[in-house]
Amino acid sequence: MSRIKRRIAIHFTVQFFFLWVFVAVSMLAALLLLLQYLVNQDLKKTFPYGAVSNIATETVLDGDHIKVPSRWVNQLTEADYWLQIVDAQGKVIYSSNAPDGLQASYGAAELLQIRETGRFGGYRLMTELDTTEKPLFFMLGTEDSGEDRLREWVRDFGENGRVRSESIHELERQLGSSGQYVEIVAPDGNILQTIGTSEQRRDSYRPLELISMSAEPALHGSDISFYYDGSTGSAWILHTVKESRGVVRQPILHEVILTLIYMGGLVLVLTLAFAIWHGYRYGQPLLLFTDWFERMGKGHYHEALTERDRKKVFRKNGKIRVRYRLYKEVIAGFYDMAAKLEASEKERVRLEKTREEWMTGISHDLRTPLATIQGYGHLLESGQFSFSEGELKEMGRMIRGKGDYMLELLQDFSLTFQLKNNADHMQREDFELNELVRRAVLRYVNDATIQHVAFLFEEHVNDLFIKANAKWFRRMLDNLISNAIKHNPAGTQIVVRTEAEAGEAIIVVEDNGIGMDEETKRNLFERYYRGTNTEDGSDGAGLGMSIAKAIAVAHQGVIRVESREGSGTKIVLRFPRLLEGAGPEKQ
Repeated sequence: MSRIKRRIAIHFTVQFFFLWVFVAVSMLAALLLLLQYLVNQDLKKTFPYGAVSNIATETVLDGDHIKVPSRWVNQLTEADYWLQIVDAQGKVIYSSNAPDGLQASYGAAELLQIRETGRFGGYRLMTELDTTEKPLFFMLGTEDSGEDRLREWVRDFGENGRVRSESIHELERQLGSSGQYVEIVAPDGNILQTIGTSEQRRDSYRPLELISMSAEPALHGSDISFYYDGSTGSAWILHTVKESRGVVRQPILHEVILTLIYMGGLVLVLTLAFAIWHGYRYGQPLLLFTDWFERMGKGHYHEALTERDRKKVFRKNGKIRVRYRLYKEVIAGFYDMAAKLEASEKERVRLEKTREEWMTGISHDLRTPLATIQGYGHLLESGQFSFSEGELKEMGRMIRGKGDYMLELLQDFSLTFQLKNNADHMQREDFELNELVRRAVLRYVNDATIQHVAFLFEEHVNDLFIKANAKWFRRMLDNLISNAIKHNPAGTQIVVRTEAEAGEAIIVVEDNGIGMDEETKRNLFERYYRGTNTEDGSDGAGLGMSIAKAIAVAHQGVIRVESREGSGTKIVLRFPRLLEGAGPEKQ
């Protein structure tokens, strides 16, 4: 049973392990999807400023070879951005989508200026210094002529921090239909003028609002260029409205998530296949067991497995198939239980049949003496006849004899069940076997009514002590000796002797009578094998030998018979021998 428990535990543990792996992978994928969403949202707001930091993180340096993820390169190209990577000596070791006018190397002062101002020539730059392995300076730039144009407009059209009224039309013409517009913002944030077409006109800016718009252009839908007019303290701001671009993804997270999704899908498929296999493996035997229970519930024990079921469970060589091997102990247990139940059912039917036969015999045995008693009663009751004193005595003797026979019949029946139910509570004491058997034999030797058989008692030379109940033990010997007397012709010699062998005390009851056939010998000690018919001249109910066996067993003894037709009968009883008397014992 422990093996089947272990196998079932292993099978279900593996299945749940796969399920938990799938759950863990799914939760990790969901977490990364959420992370990707948050990163992409942040990338939307901060692009291109946030992009340069991610590019620096994902770039791989292999010796002197730089590898930038191709997805970043493609997306930056689509967004009209270029990328340069500068090493510690100021040399450009990687360049992507770079315009022809860019330098192949930079000096220390130039790089410091780029870092501090975020501009180089007509380009606006986003920078990142990475010192993870060796110092690398990342520059992400795009063309930005807005600041130069604003400087020209301030020089050509500006006056006292505003656009002259006569120059407004010319500035609007230069802005044209590009969707650009210019705002002039006073030091306190109030908008002094707005030149060009603006869908959202406003009156002022909060202190940090312009910084936010510069840092998160994608979030506000426009790029801004500005020029600070030092003479008036006002700021000229050029707004360039741009269409939303697709540069919003975090490529490395995208790759990891795809890998996890594929892995999760594979684990899910394996888990489903494993679950289906388990369902088939466990379901088929359970259906088979259900059919077994149904048939056994109907009492069809010999059909525990039909021929069709047998082919399902067993191979041609008799071995159990793989899908049922997990339950091989259960199947063996079913077979054993079915065999025991079938044997029990057969025994019940046999006992029922013999009990009916015995009851039939008892009824017949009781009917005959009752008929005799009833007949004499009618004669005496009618008063039509006169009987002599001798006749009346004979009638009384006959009635008493038939009554004694009926009483003995009922006593044997009661004794049989007492031995069956109360043998464990029998009170036993130490007895010397030679003396116990001698007294039993003397009762028959001294009986003047028994003249047709001869008795001989042979006792062992040493004392033989056993634990016995004197009353029950005498009844056992009486039954054995009486049986030898009743079923043998005149002139038979009955020998009773005691022996000892290997810690056992032995009683032998042997005669040289007619013996018995094999069927009689085989069923001699069966309780309900045969009833006694009063018409054949025998007394008793046919329970004598079964009672003798029950008494022997109650004394922890063994009884067996040896006999052949025409060669007499020998009954041997063996009991545990005591070296010395040990006083009363109750078992």
